[in-house]
Amino acid sequence: MPQRNDLSRSDTPLEQQSTLIAVVEMSQSSWLVAGIVPGLERHPLKKLAPDEEALLRLLHRWRDEAARAGRAVTRVAVAFEAGRDGFRLARWLRAREVEAHVIHPTSVAVSREHRRAKTDRLDTELLKRAFLGWLRGEPAHCSMAAIPTLEEEDARRPNREREGLVGERTRIVNRIKAALARLGIRGFKPTLRKAPERLAALRTAEGEPLPPNTLAELRRDMARLRLVREQIAEVEAARLERLQQAPEDRPHAMVRLLARVVGVGVETADMLVREVLSRELRDRKALARYAGLTGSPDESGARRREKGLARVGNARVRRGMLQLAWRFLRFQADSRLARWYRARTADARGGTRKAMIVALARKLLIALWRLVTTGEAPEGVALRPAA
Repeated sequence: MPQRNDLSRSDTPLEQQSTLIAVVEMSQSSWLVAGIVPGLERHPLKKLAPDEEALLRLLHRWRDEAARAGRAVTRVAVAFEAGRDGFRLARWLRAREVEAHVIHPTSVAVSREHRRAKTDRLDTELLKRAFLGWLRGEPAHCSMAAIPTLEEEDARRPNREREGLVGERTRIVNRIKAALARLGIRGFKPTLRKAPERLAALRTAEGEPLPPNTLAELRRDMARLRLVREQIAEVEAARLERLQQAPEDRPHAMVRLLARVVGVGVETADMLVREVLSRELRDRKALARYAGLTGSPDESGARRREKGLARVGNARVRRGMLQLAWRFLRFQADSRLARWYRARTADARGGTRKAMIVALARKLLIALWRLVTTGEAPEGVALRPAA
């Protein structure tokens, strides 16, 4: 029986004689559409410009061809791989009564030949076979990505923008320090408030002032750094304002509840809620797999080994949870999860600690998921007073 929120198979019975099936191989320059049309022996293939209106007209034309062949089409199912504009197109098609699905690219089996042929035509054949098996309800053909609403996609933007800005801030600081290190200047902190004013007073290892071109470059970098820091503060202030304006909204309530856990800040809470915890995942196994915190065993015959993290799903959640796990050991030392970790790393070996921190991150993610969905607090975890 299909599980709740299981996107690895279709719950709707397939009536192939009344279902128009199409797959789209998408690129920036063109779309290649392959179809299975009831009543037609041939499988039509059409190359289009990247235009959703042209795609809809093509589907209507194939439906009319099926009607002329004596087959009434009652269902139109379209699928394509997740990519640059997959979710937008899926929402657009669904609004026009077309059943649209977005295939997770890594779930489609491909040939393991070292030099396999790869063309758009062959890719549509792969997608067509995988999608047809999925429509029949057979497992392991492919998995579909959950299609978020426009509001859900927009809610992720502030956190992702801040992540990009923080990375840009780090790159600028490193560039400034590298430029000064080439002149023998160390210990200068570009993040200080009065750092731009101190540039002119710096001296090289030979006691000379900074060369004019280098000084001009550093001033421009300091201006970029100031702008980036202002934008980060703007994003953070806007997020806190949204939390205060609608505290009872479900995602906002989740963020406020997670932020009560000592060691979890608002930024981490917002990232976890927007990226994973607000999704309707069926169980803890699906949750851990989406975060990429599951193993990838390699077992064949007498060989038994672990290849490490699967690294599927959301890389932001995986990185954030690994950082949070180390922080959790510091701020929640008396919790049950922290004691569990210390009991299994008593040998103090670095390899053991590194492997077990992944297990702790997985357990912690599941515990936080239960906290925001059922209200069940992890045993021994200290919570801040409710605001």
